Amino acid sequence: MRAVLADTGPLYALVDPDDQYHRRAYAELRKLRKEQLPLMTSWSNVTEAYNLVLQELSIPKAQGWLRELTPRISLFNPSDEDYSEAARRLQRYSDQDISLVDAVLAVLSDQLQMPVWTFDHHFDVMRTRVWR
Repeated sequence: MRAVLADTGPLYALVDPDDQYHRRAYAELRKLRKEQLPLMTSWSNVTEAYNLVLQELSIPKAQGWLRELTPRISLFNPSDEDYSEAARRLQRYSDQDISLVDAVLAVLSDQLQMPVWTFDHHFDVMRTRVWR
């Protein structure tokens, strides 16, 4: 199955009209839909994005975002081994401020052979395939 893994950045940018990537996120979402590329992501990324919406916007906005997102995207939980591999991967980039959530998504991208939809340069640093 062809699909794209969504990073936290685009998920958040879609909901925050003041985010610097808001317009870009919508343009890219339209492109994904036109190319009929389904979106997938981990619950880790949803948790991270939800917390951002909650902190930066409001409780109702966060709850509404979560309600709208979950039926529209395929969600899964990374395994313990995925987290362990991500932790090992972070050691290779000890001079970079890469989050564990990003490292897990990079591991999943490699395993599933799917590109990541992101605005974060850390995926390029980790040599993860990025959807553009």
